[in-house]
Amino acid sequence: MTNVAGSLIKDARLQTGLTQRQLAERARTAQSTIAAYETGRKTPSLATLMRILWAADLELRMRLAPIDRGDEAVRRFEASWPSEVRERFRREQLELIERARERATP
Repeated sequence: MTNVAGSLIKDARLQTGLTQRQLAERARTAQSTIAAYETGRKTPSLATLMRILWAADLELRMRLAPIDRGDEAVRRFEASWPSEVRERFRREQLELIERARERATP
């Protein structure tokens, strides 16, 4: 099972440059508790997770949204192409990505 809450806590801590001890002090909990959350040994409640993130000056935002089935439709459409067309298309997409990365690298 994935440790989403622990990953969020660790990411929040690292983004804000806090140690586990500093985050624990701000969140009014023990450093060992923060460590247990980050490693997945313990799982915080949603309220606790939000309190810890708030202590790192961050907030958790969630929303419900309709499923975007666009990617699924594109995959079905591409699957209808002959294999050589699909392969050429994938190569062209990879080349575009590589060129964009080269331009983005200082």
